[in-house]
Amino acid sequence: MAIPTSYNIEHPCGRDITHDLSNRPADKRAAFTRWLAARDCTDCWKQTRDTASESTEQWLAAKRAEELQTAAEWATKFDMPPLEGPEKALDWGERSRHRLMTAAHTALVVEGTWEEADWAELEEKTRNVTQAGWWIDQRESEGADLLELLEAAGESDRGTENPFR
Repeated sequence: MAIPTSYNIEHPCGRDITHDLSNRPADKRAAFTRWLAARDCTDCWKQTRDTASESTEQWLAAKRAEELQTAAEWATKFDMPPLEGPEKALDWGERSRHRLMTAAHTALVVEGTWEEADWAELEEKTRNVTQAGWWIDQRESEGADLLELLEAAGESDRGTENPFR
């Protein structure tokens, strides 16, 4: 007797669907039918996935808006200049600058040996970097590396267009 290629599966969502498993090896069909029987049908799965994706997108948009608001408040409080660059990069640049500056302050002042005077000097160098793209490029950098990054940016672009303004 031949092993069947079509199986009627009752899914947890309540739907009975006939699945053609002729494209699967005969010795894998029984296990796959058990797997299918433990999952919602394709239509229900897609609907759940679309809803989850939508809620993830909403969560991410809210998170980014909150981060941007925090970054804007920080920039105002510490007299940071607005960033320049393509419109779509400005918000990302602001968030990246805030994250890196916060990480740098924690690493160098709070947990490190820097005095507030040292930090004030670094803040002044930071004010010269107004390109959003530069901050985006540094988004994965360690806070303790910020001074070296700022110095490298200033050295590498001498004689060319100023990357800071």
